[in-house]
Amino acid sequence: MTITALTNIGTIVSGDIHHPIIEGDTIIVQDGVIEAAGTVDILESYQVDVWIDVQGATVIPGLIDSHTHPVLGDYTPRQNSFNFLEGSVHGGVTSIISAGEVHTPGRPTDPAGVKALAVLTHKSFTKFRPKGIKVHAGALILEKGLVEEDFKELADEGLWLVGEVGLGSIKEAHDAVPMVEWAKKYGMKVAMHTGGISIPGSSIVTAEMVMNVSPTLSSHTNGGPTAISIEEIDKLIDESDMPLEIVQCGNMKAADHIARSLKEKGQLDRLILGTDAPSGSGVMPLGMLRTIVQTAALSDIPGEQVIACATGNTAKVFELNTSMIAAGREADLVVIDSPIGSSGEDALSAIECGDIPAVSMVMIDGEVRVNKSRNTPPSARQPIYETGRALTN
Repeated sequence: MTITALTNIGTIVSGDIHHPIIEGDTIIVQDGVIEAAGTVDILESYQVDVWIDVQGATVIPGLIDSHTHPVLGDYTPRQNSFNFLEGSVHGGVTSIISAGEVHTPGRPTDPAGVKALAVLTHKSFTKFRPKGIKVHAGALILEKGLVEEDFKELADEGLWLVGEVGLGSIKEAHDAVPMVEWAKKYGMKVAMHTGGISIPGSSIVTAEMVMNVSPTLSSHTNGGPTAISIEEIDKLIDESDMPLEIVQCGNMKAADHIARSLKEKGQLDRLILGTDAPSGSGVMPLGMLRTIVQTAALSDIPGEQVIACATGNTAKVFELNTSMIAAGREADLVVIDSPIGSSGEDALSAIECGDIPAVSMVMIDGEVRVNKSRNTPPSARQPIYETGRALTN
């Protein structure tokens, strides 16, 4: 049993969109799980083994990239790049969710093949965790010929994701509806491509198509990379209550419209953030931080609320026990601060003025995986570890 205390915290961002700031300066972690968060008084109830003084910096939940396209291993053939998953951890990302392993070379398109690919990627990433990152992979791509028994079979193997509807041969709502119903029947979360054609073989998907199919969420509602019209976006906002995802590799004007509209309607709990990388737009280790900064600084939303959109909101949509600072949640935590030279005095004010915050620590399941980001600007305040053990980047 190991108890770790994060102390001298300047601001604790909870990840809860309705209560985004926790009053206090201390977080207790025990055996990879958050025990408590509050004032320094909570230390009286614990015999602490490891002390981490964060020097007045900000602690946030680990970021969840809600939209990625991995294949196998820490490599992407889309951009011929290695170690992109490890790079994301250095950008504060502790979990990623696959929207379909569509970039797999020679990807099979028959029912047996797509099922096999989903099982393989799901089971592979269950064991393979670069820098500790949690990769939720094995997102079934819908192809013609799949039947209800296939969804039950996959659910029995532990699969719970369906990749973007529209990336496979199932492109029309009347074909997709029964498959989506089967997926939901067996507890699966369903993403649906929204917008123009992204890669050869995909299709244009309108607001009406999305609402008719009724997936778990509208993927890259701001386009991946081409967005539907503002009028179409407004249909999804006004005529549905489904979560709407905006991504870094999409249309920035559409992303701003979505964020502002949901804020005005008091519906920011519907907004989640992703990158849609790796893609033609590249590999983006800081893609989540860039989307957070863009949404806060340009769409005039407080930084702590945008962070909740990238953490707790996503955790709720996908029913993950992480990325919120609360007792019983997996201890996936990130220490961020204003980068040296920023006009922001702390991480949140830096984000709101448009600067990428400095990442000075990333903890996954209670274990420090990064103690100084190789990708963000440096922080003036670096955590002090009182364990006597050297940590490596």
